[in-house]
Amino acid sequence: MTDHDALGATFAALLAPAPPWPDEGVSAWWARAAPIAATRAPHLAALALGGRADRLGYAFAGGYVAALNALVPARDRARTAALCATEAGGVHPRAIEARYVGGVVHGDKTFVTLADAADELYVLAREGERDGRPRLALVVVDARGPGVTLRPLPPAPFVPEIGHAAVRLDGAPAARLPGDGWDDYVRPFRTVEDAHVHLALLGWLIASARRWGALAEPALEEALALAAGLSAIAREDPSAPTTHLALAGAIGASARVLAALDEDAMPADDRARWRRDRPLLSVASKARAARRAKAWEPLQIPT
Repeated sequence: MTDHDALGATFAALLAPAPPWPDEGVSAWWARAAPIAATRAPHLAALALGGRADRLGYAFAGGYVAALNALVPARDRARTAALCATEAGGVHPRAIEARYVGGVVHGDKTFVTLADAADELYVLAREGERDGRPRLALVVVDARGPGVTLRPLPPAPFVPEIGHAAVRLDGAPAARLPGDGWDDYVRPFRTVEDAHVHLALLGWLIASARRWGALAEPALEEALALAAGLSAIAREDPSAPTTHLALAGAIGASARVLAALDEDAMPADDRARWRRDRPLLSVASKARAARRAKAWEPLQIPT
């Protein structure tokens, strides 16, 4: 099946949706999701998994792991993963104190999304310096292996199904990925994540709205058009300014479609979850605005 045909089949499934998977926790949800993630391109998996989610939290989980599958194409896509970058000083390169030496990693990560449900941890760590700057690697650690300790953090007031943890790495065996840990992985991940999480969000929106009769046909058509556009954006260079601008436009248009959702048509429990969870959509909005502004800088027309 070509990618074009696969996208059409995914759209057809969203418009005639199967029942959502039950809420039995992230690990149980992922056990159902793994065959889809393992056999479909990440952008298609994100859409399909969003369509089987009964809430934003599980749609986010599908989009997040699809993003990691896109970021690291050679990984086993059926395995859950979490990116471990943030430390006490932040996430910029000079803040990274975790160290990768002799095949093991030492350090502390203060905020790791989905760490409690992950099979693998992708850890940003120093491996020395180059020209007075930290040389960073991305290394893979068995989330349940020796030298790994997780400390669960309190649940957030929205999407509480998605756990976060602090992670201590004390001589945990690790395998280095090729390339630069910052330039090739962590810096582009926000763009990759935004594209795939918003694809999953659109999958949730289209399938849920069809189940509830909560979107008029023109709004559903716009949602499908946005999903088609985001599917293309998700496969573009995540470092390119034009990718950032197209992504900003798609995210803005997605917000307008979400505003058309008829909340009165939603079952009471789903409506309450939606109202609780929609602050998720504003997370990192300042970073997105800064990315958009920076993307326009090299594209200004001289006067």
